[in-house]
Amino acid sequence: MRFDILTLFPELFEPFISTSIIGRAVANNIIEFKIYNIRDFAANKHKQVDDYPYGGGAGMVMAPQPLYDALDFVLSKYQEDKPKVIYMSPQGRVLTQAVAAELAGLSNIVLLCGHYEGIDQRVIDRYVDMELSIGDYVLTGGELPAMVFIDCVTRLLPGVLGSQESIAEESHTGGLLEYPQYTRPQDYKGDKVPEVLLSGNHKEITTWRRKQSLLNTLQKRPDLLEKAELSDDDKKLLEAIRQELMIDPEA
Repeated sequence: MRFDILTLFPELFEPFISTSIIGRAVANNIIEFKIYNIRDFAANKHKQVDDYPYGGGAGMVMAPQPLYDALDFVLSKYQEDKPKVIYMSPQGRVLTQAVAAELAGLSNIVLLCGHYEGIDQRVIDRYVDMELSIGDYVLTGGELPAMVFIDCVTRLLPGVLGSQESIAEESHTGGLLEYPQYTRPQDYKGDKVPEVLLSGNHKEITTWRRKQSLLNTLQKRPDLLEKAELSDDDKKLLEAIRQELMIDPEA
């Protein structure tokens, strides 16, 4: 997968794309980055990329000229398999695990990182295929959201993580939060690992983990249960959990 990133601060991406899982994915030729400084496309001598908004108001808006030219330049590099242009915006579709899985199937993505009060609407109308948000809050610029998106999508690509099974069991995969995890030692300062995990009984361990996943979701993100795909066994476990906690299912 190739990411073309348009930003005012390319230096922010240098440590990100060279370390940890992302860095290994680059080294293994699973993902590729092309990073462009939007200021390099500004036609004025001062390399100014913003201007005052028509109609008045606080703040500045990123002007169309540098963005038109930058996007035309990037898109001209693709003769076939045109990339999806994504603008990181608090007004966009919220990034979820399902959205990440959907976009992980693409070969080429252009990420546009805005700043100030946003970008000229004409850029969005002409070039942007999708606006994407990482949550209902506002950040200074689109660089951090772009990194979050890249990390979320990259780890879903084959060969990036050591085990695809770990992806299938993660929080939000399948609509539920993950079960608790434990490692050695078995007893640390009197805090012990649940006995079932030491039993070697895989069926009991699977049932325990599923129940804990349902419990975690019920206690931390009950809203997810409304959309989760639950089997009949899941529903029975959830009912048992509610009875144990004395929670009214209609509440």
